[in-house]
Amino acid sequence: MNESIHPGLEGITVAETRLSHIDGENGELVVCGFPIADLATNATYEESVFLLLHDRLPTADELAAFRADLASRRDLPDEVCAVLRRAAAEETPAMDALRMGIAAANLGPEGDASAANAAGADDSEALARRLVAVVPTIVATYWRYRQGATPVEPRDDLGHAANYLHMLTGDEPDDAAVRGLETYLSTVVDHGVNASTFTARTVVSTESDLVSAATAAVGSLKGPLHGGAPGPVLEMLRDVHELGDPAGYVKGKLAAGERLMGFGHRVYRVRDPRASVLESAAERLYAESADGDFFETVREFEAVAVEALADHSPDRRLDTNVEFYTAALLDGVGIPKELFTATFAVSRVAGWMAHCLEQRADNRLVRPDSRYVGATDREWTPADER
Repeated sequence: MNESIHPGLEGITVAETRLSHIDGENGELVVCGFPIADLATNATYEESVFLLLHDRLPTADELAAFRADLASRRDLPDEVCAVLRRAAAEETPAMDALRMGIAAANLGPEGDASAANAAGADDSEALARRLVAVVPTIVATYWRYRQGATPVEPRDDLGHAANYLHMLTGDEPDDAAVRGLETYLSTVVDHGVNASTFTARTVVSTESDLVSAATAAVGSLKGPLHGGAPGPVLEMLRDVHELGDPAGYVKGKLAAGERLMGFGHRVYRVRDPRASVLESAAERLYAESADGDFFETVREFEAVAVEALADHSPDRRLDTNVEFYTAALLDGVGIPKELFTATFAVSRVAGWMAHCLEQRADNRLVRPDSRYVGATDREWTPADER
């Protein structure tokens, strides 16, 4: 039997979805009908989440009710706080702490899927909303403990992005930082059937629950080949800025056979469209910042690196990906680099939940085949004769 093997399921279509469409050849990303630049530069995160869940934008009244409903689901029970305190004391990485916290996300009345929902969502959507609402609280609570500080209670008068920043710092969030983070959260809210989204859909395809799906997705996102690169990208950019010689840095890395982080993508054969959105957001943010010279270094480095990579690997397209400007933008917003991947999860949990609900609506157990290439016709030998 000569069935084809598709390592990593590359080129295999596993689902129909209305949530997002990627055209890797032309560098286009559409989320629920909106080009990503239109969505991310205009929408609040709450509008993006509502769009994913309901396939339309909310009215003003619906948006107000949706914001209030999410805000009502942010609190953590004491038992989860205790786990996060212990994780912080042991200097557990942020994504491990998030996995622990999200696995217990349905403890307490806020996580009860049967709790009354003023906006009229069914039990599944109520739990999906709880997961979207509580991820920032988990991350911020862990980080406050990690800094030896008291966790900051969520505020129901702040939107999703502003409240996350407030819980991280305890300060009134800066408007420019909030807008920068808002753009980021909407930019990365969904991206086809990527590794973590596929993981979540696979879990619910077994008729398991949303919390289990989100926990598994966090585990997938933790891997450096999926969501873990922006931190190292920032370290690279800061090194380049301190060196003051982007061209020399690129030349040295390529000569040593080392990889330049933030370039190349599994799907896109041109510049990642999300990089363009985040570049514009970072430009606006750094225009009001004392660190504007760092952003100029970032842009200069990108230009030098793209040209050098084209010369070094002419048979490959290694254009700028989303992680490059994610690093610059989140650093400018004030997110610690240790929380970059966890902040990715703060956004992407909405995409995971929308995909899970879509999977449930027309479910088929995810069960790919494999080709056996191991030994055959072995004979058993007792232990004392081996």
